[in-house]
Amino acid sequence: MDTPITFPSDGLKLSAILNVPSELSASEKRPAIVVLHGFGSNKEDGMVQLACRLFERLGYVTLRFDMRGCGQSEGERARVICLEQVSDTRNAVSFLSEHPQVNADAIAVMGHSFGAAVAVYAAGVDQRIAACISSGGWGDGEAKFRTQHASPEAWDRFQSMRAHGKSQQAIGESVRVSRFDIVPIPVAMRSNLPAGSFMDFPFDVVESMYAFRPIDVVGQIAPRPLMLLHPAVDSVTPTQQSIDMFTRAGMPTDLHLVAGIDHFIFSDDSTLVLQLVTDWLRKFFPIDGPTDGART
Repeated sequence: MDTPITFPSDGLKLSAILNVPSELSASEKRPAIVVLHGFGSNKEDGMVQLACRLFERLGYVTLRFDMRGCGQSEGERARVICLEQVSDTRNAVSFLSEHPQVNADAIAVMGHSFGAAVAVYAAGVDQRIAACISSGGWGDGEAKFRTQHASPEAWDRFQSMRAHGKSQQAIGESVRVSRFDIVPIPVAMRSNLPAGSFMDFPFDVVESMYAFRPIDVVGQIAPRPLMLLHPAVDSVTPTQQSIDMFTRAGMPTDLHLVAGIDHFIFSDDSTLVLQLVTDWLRKFFPIDGPTDGART
């Protein structure tokens, strides 16, 4: 049963949906998975809900929530700062760790795109996170932007936008930047953006993403398990980002590049992806505890 709740994060109240399997007794504890939404999105994102439904069918407690400034949570609207979202994620883990029906030693995080980068970073710096799933994520903000704005002309426009934003900040002026000037998305794919997604952002968001480097901490996740999922050809987040994180990660880490699907990898039609995640969870993050030495 989905239960609307709130939990605190750095003085703000975040809006969330908690699902505890109905068959649990009051004294029984289960592993839990925190599911993170993407760039300027919210907990009602269809991919977030699909992932939660999958995890719930498998018997996990789930928590999906609006990052600060997103959806129904408190905070400056559309100010999605990477390290602040890491803090929100860690506070979500703190909330779950105190829930009487959650095994505090078995809390995982899963995120898509921007949320995947946040999930990897949070798992890298917070040893309480027992496992991590990254879907279409990224590890190096500058390298990501260089590929997303690949031509010399596009890169010049992007850097000119950054220079303008910095100059306006220096005189105390606020600049808003279009979503698609930050992260280009092919026009044909824009209908996949969830309802309520922000279409522009304060300039601080650009610099936050540019400097964000989950790749620097991905190696700290091991020996906790990590799953990296990515479309083999991704027209939004460069596939090389997950490949590069795999080369820096410790074991056990799985990397799956999936053909025939673009950036929005979680859908009802993605039976291969859903089965990959299901099998990985059963091996590395099972309901009944470690198996075959998969978790330490």
